Amino acid sequence: MPAGLSAVRQFLLPDLGEGLTEAEIVSWLVAAGDDVALNQALVEVETEKAVVELPSPFAGTVVELLAGAGETVAVGSPLIAIDTAGAPGTEERVPTLVGYGPTEAPPSRRRNRRAHRNPSPVEPPRPASRPLAAPPVRFMARQSGIDLADVTGHGPGGTITRDDLAGHLAGAASAGPSTPPPAAGRESRAPVRGVQKHMAEAMVHSVATAPQACVFLTVDVTPTVQLVGQLRRNRHFEGVHVTVLAVVARAMMLALRDHPALNSSWDDATAEVVTKHYVNLGVAVAGPTGLLVPTLKDAQDMSLRDLAVALVDLAERARATRCTPADLRGGTITVTNVGVFGVDAGVPILNPGEAAILAVGAVQRRPWELEGQIALRDLVVLSLAFDHRLLDGQAASLFLAAVGEILADPVNLVALG
Repeated sequence: MPAGLSAVRQFLLPDLGEGLTEAEIVSWLVAAGDDVALNQALVEVETEKAVVELPSPFAGTVVELLAGAGETVAVGSPLIAIDTAGAPGTEERVPTLVGYGPTEAPPSRRRNRRAHRNPSPVEPPRPASRPLAAPPVRFMARQSGIDLADVTGHGPGGTITRDDLAGHLAGAASAGPSTPPPAAGRESRAPVRGVQKHMAEAMVHSVATAPQACVFLTVDVTPTVQLVGQLRRNRHFEGVHVTVLAVVARAMMLALRDHPALNSSWDDATAEVVTKHYVNLGVAVAGPTGLLVPTLKDAQDMSLRDLAVALVDLAERARATRCTPADLRGGTITVTNVGVFGVDAGVPILNPGEAAILAVGAVQRRPWELEGQIALRDLVVLSLAFDHRLLDGQAASLFLAAVGEILADPVNLVALG
């Protein structure tokens, strides 16, 4: 490096995509004085979409952490200062995370002072070895107030797994508290951040901008439940976890062929109705960080088997906070399974920008009239919330009835293709 030029570089919070403007520092994976390699994970951050690790675009020695854990940082703000003097590979950087590169913003006097300042003398010492665990496991530990140093890992190389964490929690619960817990106050407060903050803002925006109404339909899904049982035993579905929700998703795709208005959006700028000729099916999932709605792209082209596989994969990735920003955007219509919580029915709130959302209640065995007799049947309540600017009650009801007809007689899955 030419004489007189500083070797200290700042890594700025990158644009993680989809218009995200800020992120919260979840935890630092390095400390001042540590040597870091190119593309080594530096920090875990939580956006309104997911928890991700950011790799280093520089090799060198950490000079200073410029943001603390729990702090919300704007895109383009400095995160860390690294002394790259003499570090190999510094000039040929190839960052692995899409959305940022080695280009830095013009240094300000404030940033220069921070970058060249000595590490804070009050910074806590870094432990000799950091417990090995994936970001979702670390997040679960933080939510549960567990120090991973107290957990024994049984994964590869001693990695702490979700099962290890669950076992530790179970052991702590059975042992009971060693000291009486402090007396609880009459109320407590917690900051709203990340995914939870985004969900709250999205729901307020949805209710404030779209006049929403809801229609309900109780369906005898006994034939669908029987079909699911048969498919689970079918060799063509071996290894596939088929669910009633997968059949509902396929029924929605078929019903949309005759009712495309349910797959539309309202354009405020042009006062136009935009009808999509593709279906990106949003699936509401309750993850550890809050409600997520990842999407199945081009779901209209998926078979029942494809949907069953994709739904399981999507739910697992959402619950493990492994969804990318691309997974969480572009939805055109949404389905939510409130039945997993034992709820009969609910009135869902529209995902912003969509015309409809279908809530599927719990499938329950109840008395039902069948061919003039009372019989025990598998019943489910479907609730369809819709944007009344785009749809009237007739259009919404006809779509819901079409979905219900397929679930009541799943032969229609074959008849309608």
